[in-house]
Amino acid sequence: MADSREVMNIRQASQYLGVSPDTLYKYVGEQKIPAFKLGNRWRFKKSKLDQWMEEKSSQMDAASKHKPKAAVKAAGTQ
Repeated sequence: MADSREVMNIRQASQYLGVSPDTLYKYVGEQKIPAFKLGNRWRFKKSKLDQWMEEKSSQMDAASKHKPKAAVKAAGTQ
């Protein structure tokens, strides 16, 4: 993203995260991702998205460490 704004609209945030705007709207509706409304439009703080991604990444790392070795091998992540 050429423009590194702290507050992004849905299009900018979807590009930043690498998902479609429709997917991002779904995540917002399910309250899976940090967002807020400004007027009638969704906005996303880059710092909150970065924090959210870091938390999700840490959860994935922790979950993969707790898998039995057979499950890890079967998943091809060994």
